[in-house]
Amino acid sequence: MRLYFFSIFVTKLEFLHEERFVKLVMLFSSMEERTKLLSWWLVLLISFYHVSSYVKADGMSSSSIEKQGMVRHDQLRRITKQSKGSSSSSKSSKSSKVSKSSYQVWASDQSNSVPGQTSSGIKGSFLWIWDSDSIEFQLKNSQEEAIPLSCTPDEASGPCDLLDIFPSNLERCTAAGCTDESLGDLDGFGRLHGVIKDPLNRYVTANMFAPGGGYVGVIDTETREAIALFRVTKVNFPVPRSVHMSFWSADGSAILIANLHGKMIERIDVKRSNDGSITGLEFNVSASVYLGKAFGKTEDASFFQGNNAFGRPLIGSVAGDYAIADTGDFTPSMVCKETGCEGTQPQGGARTNNVPICPISSSNNNVYVTLGGGGLFVLKVDETPMKIVGEYGNAVINGAGCGGVEANGRMFLNGGVSASGAGADQSTFTLYSFEDDLFSNNAAPKENAPMPIQVFKDPTNTNTIGNVDGTRSSDISGQLPTTSTRRDSHGAFQTLDGKYIHVVDRIQNVMEVFDSQTYERVNTYDLVSIDGKSGRDGPSGPCRAKSILDDPGLVLNDPAPDLFEITPDGKYFAVAFRGPVPVSVTHSAQGSCPGVGIVEITEGGKSGRLVDVLRTTNTVDDVSVASIPGGHNYVGVERSDVHGAIVVFK
Repeated sequence: MRLYFFSIFVTKLEFLHEERFVKLVMLFSSMEERTKLLSWWLVLLISFYHVSSYVKADGMSSSSIEKQGMVRHDQLRRITKQSKGSSSSSKSSKSSKVSKSSYQVWASDQSNSVPGQTSSGIKGSFLWIWDSDSIEFQLKNSQEEAIPLSCTPDEASGPCDLLDIFPSNLERCTAAGCTDESLGDLDGFGRLHGVIKDPLNRYVTANMFAPGGGYVGVIDTETREAIALFRVTKVNFPVPRSVHMSFWSADGSAILIANLHGKMIERIDVKRSNDGSITGLEFNVSASVYLGKAFGKTEDASFFQGNNAFGRPLIGSVAGDYAIADTGDFTPSMVCKETGCEGTQPQGGARTNNVPICPISSSNNNVYVTLGGGGLFVLKVDETPMKIVGEYGNAVINGAGCGGVEANGRMFLNGGVSASGAGADQSTFTLYSFEDDLFSNNAAPKENAPMPIQVFKDPTNTNTIGNVDGTRSSDISGQLPTTSTRRDSHGAFQTLDGKYIHVVDRIQNVMEVFDSQTYERVNTYDLVSIDGKSGRDGPSGPCRAKSILDDPGLVLNDPAPDLFEITPDGKYFAVAFRGPVPVSVTHSAQGSCPGVGIVEITEGGKSGRLVDVLRTTNTVDDVSVASIPGGHNYVGVERSDVHGAIVVFK
């Protein structure tokens, strides 16, 4: 009877799509039935091109049908193996499809997705998405690789090209009307620096960090299609705008954007239906906060209209008035936002370069804005314009942090090296904690209050980006893992129970673990050995086996971990691993096994070990390799460079 129903349903073209077919196959408990289904599927593919009714019914061209229906032989072989591998426990296979442990890993590859570019990370990018079934299959079958998902109707598998997700014919529009400029004619649409999920796991923001570009998009996690695209405000600087990263407010009602080169925090207001679906996205320029000095706008924020890859229209608008926004030079305590303005200078150290790195939101509608030159601002998300309720100098909060996580009512923020060339001889690993409920949108804020707790500061930190506690001004040991003594704290995340905070060191390839209640550093584990404890002297872990081999001078087993998140069952961290040609932070992020590391969490959350790598690759990008400061001047063809990995709960 089930085979009869299958014969009906399979006549729908959508079940020729590999991903959907695999999920359907898994519903059948008998290995005999699964084998029959696979055979029927092959027959259907062969006969498919002779049945014109399919074309008429779906209104598809022959070329698009060919892309949709044809699946590589090696992928079919993997489907067969996945079917066999799960046949012994059909009940558990069915339940896993709807359990809270189902998830997807989304990884942001910064490299170019088109050849012939003059620089790294300036046009296109790849988005890699794997589902938990495919990841688990790889974990159980070390010789197989998880298959990335597609983001367009014409492709059977990924990775997803950013230029396909956001078509080139989208038209740029402002509050005053549309401009006749298409996305394909504009510069800087590239360098996918990270995707950040909303509280419901329904949508992600896509943050394109190409200098001068300033684009942020929104993607539906269910359909993996674009629903909106915006371009941030252009300011009168040599590099006038860029989107480093954006975060959602805790209730999902706003998107907070770090316009890094424009030195602004900007906001998109989010409207939702009762089921959480986004129905409106409005770039509210009245909410903006400028963090530099002598504000000068040269182009308004804008949005794009047109159809996405599925033929559905994007949503979005721009509203508000820059005259309402906070574009002045002073904080509410009447000191200079940025050192050097004509007025009272900040205490507790300077704020020398207020490029916002990460606007990390909390459950109390606070957003913690880390700054490239050190220092910090805390803003109230639900005020218009957003209101500064905390202001700190760089001697109190050293730069340049991006990792932030809330646990037990406390916001933990780290500090690492500068992304600019100045960071090449810096060494920084610092962690701070704030009592989040101490900030009020009514009280007049005072400088450096409330004071944060310094959870950890490595005694070898250089006296740079605000630090004055060290014993040296520089560290010129480079970034090679066999010789470098430098440190660089970046990504951070908590265990499911919030008890432990894990923080990566991008150069030393380790995780530092802190107790969120006592602030004790309880463990250090490595990502290079098989047990997470033996370091480079012990048996090597999966990164060595997955390392690039086309340049004998490249140091192997060098993960260069970056941003990461936890799986919904609490078993793993999915950690971004950088590539041999790092697009950003070139002096601290060269790695040998680009992709996403799967780190098993052990010892009740206090430790971990790398168990596999979801390898990414990009040989389309053929940009010439510039010198890698403090690293190896790679001569091979791999260009993949994954900066961020998130876990979307399904």
